[in-house]
Amino acid sequence: MVHWSGHNSSVILILTKLYDYNLGSITESSLWRSTDYGTTYEKLNDKVGLKTILSYLYVCPTNKRKIMLLTDPEVESSLLISSDEGATYQKYRLNFYIHSLLFHPKQEDWILAYSQDQKLFSSVEFGRRWLLLHEGVAPNRFYWSMMGSGREPDLVHLEAKTVDGHAQYITCKMQNCSEATRSKPFPGYIDHNSLIVQDDYVFVQLTSGGRPHYYVSYRRNAFAQMKLPKYSLPKDMHVISTDENQVFAAVQEWNQNDTYNLYISDTRGVYFTLALENVKSSQGLEGNVMIDLYEVAGIKGMFLANKKIDNQVKTFITYNKGRDWSLLQAPDTDLRGNPIHCLLPYCSLHLHLKVSENPYTSGNIASRDTAPSIIVASGNIGTELSDNDISMFVSSDAGNTWRQIFEEEHSVLYLDQGGVLVAMKHTSLPIRHLWLSFDEGRSWSKYSFTSLPLFVDGVLGEPGEETLIMTVFGHFSHRSEWQLVKVDYKSIFDRRCAEEDYRPWQLHSQGEACIMGAKRIYRKRKSEKKCMQGKYAGAMTSEPCVCTEADFDCDYGYERHSNGQCLPAFWYNPSSLSKDCSLGQSYLNSTGYRKVVSNNCTDGVRERYTAKPQQCPGKAPQGLRIITSDGKLTAEQGHNVTFLVQLEEGDLQRSLIQVDFGDGIAVSYANLSSTEDGIKHIYQNVGIFRVTVLVENSLGSDNAVLYLHVTWEGVSGCMVLSYRLGLNHEIWSIADFEQFQSLRLSFSPHLDDYNPDIPEWRRDISRVVKRALVEISETLIQKLNQNLVHFELKPGVRILVHAAHLTAAPLVDLTPSHSGSAMLMLLSVVFVGLAVFVIYKFKRKIPGLNIYAQMQNEKDQEMVSPVSQRESIPNVPQSELMSPEQLVDEKLEVQPIEQPQATVQNPRKGNATKVVWTEDFQKACGSPRGFKPRPGAEVFPQLLSPRAQKKSLPM
Repeated sequence: MVHWSGHNSSVILILTKLYDYNLGSITESSLWRSTDYGTTYEKLNDKVGLKTILSYLYVCPTNKRKIMLLTDPEVESSLLISSDEGATYQKYRLNFYIHSLLFHPKQEDWILAYSQDQKLFSSVEFGRRWLLLHEGVAPNRFYWSMMGSGREPDLVHLEAKTVDGHAQYITCKMQNCSEATRSKPFPGYIDHNSLIVQDDYVFVQLTSGGRPHYYVSYRRNAFAQMKLPKYSLPKDMHVISTDENQVFAAVQEWNQNDTYNLYISDTRGVYFTLALENVKSSQGLEGNVMIDLYEVAGIKGMFLANKKIDNQVKTFITYNKGRDWSLLQAPDTDLRGNPIHCLLPYCSLHLHLKVSENPYTSGNIASRDTAPSIIVASGNIGTELSDNDISMFVSSDAGNTWRQIFEEEHSVLYLDQGGVLVAMKHTSLPIRHLWLSFDEGRSWSKYSFTSLPLFVDGVLGEPGEETLIMTVFGHFSHRSEWQLVKVDYKSIFDRRCAEEDYRPWQLHSQGEACIMGAKRIYRKRKSEKKCMQGKYAGAMTSEPCVCTEADFDCDYGYERHSNGQCLPAFWYNPSSLSKDCSLGQSYLNSTGYRKVVSNNCTDGVRERYTAKPQQCPGKAPQGLRIITSDGKLTAEQGHNVTFLVQLEEGDLQRSLIQVDFGDGIAVSYANLSSTEDGIKHIYQNVGIFRVTVLVENSLGSDNAVLYLHVTWEGVSGCMVLSYRLGLNHEIWSIADFEQFQSLRLSFSPHLDDYNPDIPEWRRDISRVVKRALVEISETLIQKLNQNLVHFELKPGVRILVHAAHLTAAPLVDLTPSHSGSAMLMLLSVVFVGLAVFVIYKFKRKIPGLNIYAQMQNEKDQEMVSPVSQRESIPNVPQSELMSPEQLVDEKLEVQPIEQPQATVQNPRKGNATKVVWTEDFQKACGSPRGFKPRPGAEVFPQLLSPRAQKKSLPM
C-alpha cells in the first residue's frame, strides 16, 4: 500500500505497508524519501524506529514542509513530526488512539484529532500537545469555522451526544470548551449525524411527525427552515456544493427510490427551486449515496448530470447552474474517421460521471481548474447510458463538441496545466506503454515507460501539475516487490512558452458567448507549439453582458412552463409573502423570477425581473372562517365554547370583528389580537345556533357562518352537513339535497403519481380544480363530457377532468374500485354556476361504498336564525335530475346483513370507523323526509350521540 506526501521542490515521500492476509494485520511498513523527483529513494526506517509500524502519513496543507506520521494503534499510540520535509522526526506519545485528523485551512499548527472512543482533541502545536475538547462527538461531525470574513478562526463546530442519548449542535473555542463557554446555536436537539458546516452555511436536520425537516444558518445567523416546493416531502438530502453564496442540494422525494432531484437556493440557502429532476443515484463501496452529478472544474456554473427518463439514463449539461440543460452532441466521426449518424434528441453522447475514491487511479471523468476547457470521460453514443461498448471521449471546448480518443477505458492524467495528457489503459494485464497528447487529445503518440510489462496499481502526478514528472507504481508479478517508475517528459520540451505561443479562446454554449452573464476569454497554447506552459494564468478577460430573460431563473413557488414564462405553482399563493406583513412595513414583491446567483449581467431586463420592495398593502378581509377550538360542531349547555376566527388575507390589526352567537348575544373587537386565544361563550339554552362572524376594514369585509348544536349534558342530536373545500375547506353549511345536483368527477390516472397522500395536497388540488371549473361553469356538463376541462399540475403534466355520472344528491357509489380514476370529487352544481365541493376521496385511502345525505331535524330548525339556507340557494332546473326517491330505489341495492353498520367518515381527519346503526342513533338523528340510512351509509362521527359513540367499533 502506498501513501504519498505530495511535493515541495523535488521531495517525494512514500509509505509502503505489508499486509499479512493470514494474520489479518499489517506486519511491516517502510518509509521512503526522494529528493530528485523520484530518481532515487532513501529508506528512512532507522529514523522513525526500526520496529515502528506506521499507519498513515499526513502533509500540512498550508506548509508542505511539515509532515506527520501516525503509528499503528494496535501496536502503539504515537505520532512522528517532521518540520524539514521528512528528513528528521520527533516522536510523541499519545494517551488516545487517533482515528482521523482535521487540519485548519489557514493556521498551519492547528489540528483537531478524533479518537476511536469518540473524543475530540485539539492542538495548537502541530500535535506536540493535545487538549480534550469534548466527549461523545459524532464521527466526521466536527468542523473548523469557515466563515468568509475569517472571524473567529479558533471556533470549532461539533455534534455531540447528550447524557440521555440525544444529539446537539455545539460551538466552542479550540482551547476552551467548558460547559460555561459552549454555545448551542440550534435550539433543542437535532437528528443524529446531521450537522454539516460548509463555507458560510450550517445545516441540521430535525425529524418530527415522521418527516425530516432541514434547517440552515447563513453566516451564523439564526436558523431558518429550508423551503423546498410544498410537496417535495424529502426523504433524504445531500448538500452538493455551497460555493459562491448558494446551496446546491440533491433531494430524494417521497416518490423516488433510485433518483434524486437537484435544487438550488437563494443566497441565504432558504428558498430552493428545482434545477433538474430524476438524477440517477447509486450506492458507494461504504454504503454512501453517489449522485450522478459532476461539477466541471475551472468553469463556475457548469455541471454534467445523468437523468433518468422512462427507465433510460441520459447525460445532460448546464452552463448556468441548472437553469437550462441540454443533451450532449455526439462526435461527427468515430476513431477511424467513419461518420456517426446520431441525431438529437433521439441519439446523443452519454458519460459515466463517477469520480474515483482512490487518489492514485482516475475515475470515469476528469477535468482540472488549470485546464478549464478540457474534459475527458468514458461513455457511449446512443439512446441511453450503457455499461457496454464503453469508449473514451474528450472535449477541448468545454463540452460543446466531443471527439472519440480510445475504444477502451483509460486512466487520463493532466500534466503541465493540461498542456500534456497522459493516458494509460484500464486492464488487469501487465502493460509497458502509455499514450501522450500535446494538442488537447486531438492526436496521441505511443511511448514505452518500462522495459518489462508492469501490473499498474496507480499513478502519481505532481500537485499543481506544473512539471512533466509522473510516478507509476505497481509490481512485475504477484509475488514481486513494489516497483516505482519515474516518467519525466521535460526532455521533450526545450523551452518555456512565450506570449506568442498562445491564442485566445472564448467560452461559449453552442455559440452563445454570454455564460453566467459574462463573456470570458481564456488563452490556450497553440496546438502546433511544443513548449512548457508553467503556471496557470486564468482567464484573460471577463466582460459583463446585458441581462436577458435567460439570466433569470424562476423564483421560489414558480415553475417554468413551455412558453418560457415563470408562473405560480398550483400550491403557491404569490400574495403569501405579504400576508404576514403589517401596514407601514415593506416586503420584496417577487416578479416570479430571480437572477441566477453569481450571474454578472447588467442592465437590460434586470430591473423588470428583479423583486421590488413594496409597502405592505392594506387588504380587504378574505378567506374568513370560524371554527371551534376542538373542531366539533356540538357543545353542552352551560359549558364554555371556544371559537377561533381565522383569516386568509387582510390587515388583521386594523379590522373590526363582530361575532353573533345566535342566542341574542353579540360581541365586537377592534382588532384580532384580543381573540388570539379564542372567543369564549356559554350557551344557556339547547338547540342549533347560527353563529356568524363579520370582519371589515376600510377596504371591504367578509363573513362566515357556523352552525352549533347545543345539547343537554350527555344527550346529543344529529345533523349531517356539507363539507366545503378550497379556501373554506373547514366550513360546514346546511343544504337541502333536493335543491342541487351531485356530480362525481374523475381525473387522469397519472394524477395519483404526484399524490403524496396528505390532506394539504388534496385541498390545494381542490382549489385548482374549482378554478378550472369556474372558468367554464356556464357549460360545465358539456365541457366535462367533451374532456375540455383540465388543469396543469406542473409544467408538462396536464390533468383531464371527467364527468363520471350525474345524479341528484345524495350520490351512491357501489363500485368497489375505480380503475382510471386517480381521485374522485363530489361536486354541488347550483343553477349555471359553481357552488362548492362537497367531498373528495382517493381510492388508495377509502373503499368504494359512500352515501352523502343532507339531513336536518325539523324540530331543531326552529332554533336556526330566520335567514333561511334555502333562500341563499337559487333554483335548479329539475328536468335534468332524478328525484331522491328514484335515486335511492335505483342505486341502493345493498344485500341485508345481520347487524347493519354504517361507515363513519371524518373528512377533517381522513380516518374512518364503523359504528352500529342503533335505535339511539335513529332517535337522535331522525329520518327527515322519509330518507332512511342504509347499511354502508357515511355520516360524520362527531355528530353521533354519546350513546351511539360508545358502540363504535374500529375498522
